[in-house]
Amino acid sequence: MATLQEIRAKLKEQESKSGGSNSRTGGDNAIYPFWNLKEGEQATVRFLPDGDKENTFFWKERLMIKLPFAGIKGETDSRPVQVQVPCMEMYGESCSILSEVRGWFKDPKLEDLGRKYWKKRSYIFQGFVKDDPIGEESTPENPIRRFIIGPQIFQIIKGALMDPDMEDLPTDSVNGVDFRIIKTSKGGYADYSTSTWSRKSTPLTEEENKAIESNTLFNLSDFLPKKPSEVDVKVMKEMFEASVDGEAYDQDKFGSYFRPAGLSSRTGDPVTPKAETPAPAAEVKAQPVAETKQEAPKPTAESSGKAEDILAMIRARQQK
Repeated sequence: MATLQEIRAKLKEQESKSGGSNSRTGGDNAIYPFWNLKEGEQATVRFLPDGDKENTFFWKERLMIKLPFAGIKGETDSRPVQVQVPCMEMYGESCSILSEVRGWFKDPKLEDLGRKYWKKRSYIFQGFVKDDPIGEESTPENPIRRFIIGPQIFQIIKGALMDPDMEDLPTDSVNGVDFRIIKTSKGGYADYSTSTWSRKSTPLTEEENKAIESNTLFNLSDFLPKKPSEVDVKVMKEMFEASVDGEAYDQDKFGSYFRPAGLSSRTGDPVTPKAETPAPAAEVKAQPVAETKQEAPKPTAESSGKAEDILAMIRARQQK
């Protein structure tokens, strides 16, 4: 496990590179559903280190792209569906989808569309739930839970780590601190901006230490989507173009690669989603939150026009 100083150095390095800008998840009750907190409630959790000792941090970043479709091809009265695909930047490679979308932010008419297709960040943590006001009907036998954290809460976590007054790692088994996830609302949206670290350090209990010893810590990278193959990358780009064109999701063409959660690759019958395209927490949040707005340029005007007109405009610009 890295020291607090090493974490701070790594965070500063990442901020410098970005200019200072700010597998197994679907249906898994090991993920703590803090988004089900009622307004005004708070849950207390204790984050733990990554089981992968090569990871500087005690979290793993996940980058996903959401592709909305008008419905499912060939099905009458089909509702709009959404397919999530991994962003290749998550694996340190160039993302062909973002390469195209990035240029849209230069045109005010395309900014809203650009935000829709921009990568969505989330962060995977693990730890104990020490105070749970939700009252879950069932909890996993292993008390080490996973947390899918959005950028709003993550900035609070990160900000405290950079605070010189924090002398010990919050994941330290003796001098660590708990984290309180507090849910309020702002403008009709769920808001977690008042979430905070505890001011008092507390050691892990004997029971918690035994749980770590008997269950071992997860390697958080195991819960990232599987890296897409060259064929997968090509299919992702084709799906992106079909989505922007306003087409319905084509199961025959794309179903063997990526599909909406809950649909089989052939018949559309409900099934468990593929492991390599897990449903991130955003799909199960009760309310949208401001934390999904990330590093993409802020929109300044409403996007307009049909999908085919937008694509024509984009492609004409590329030809120039």
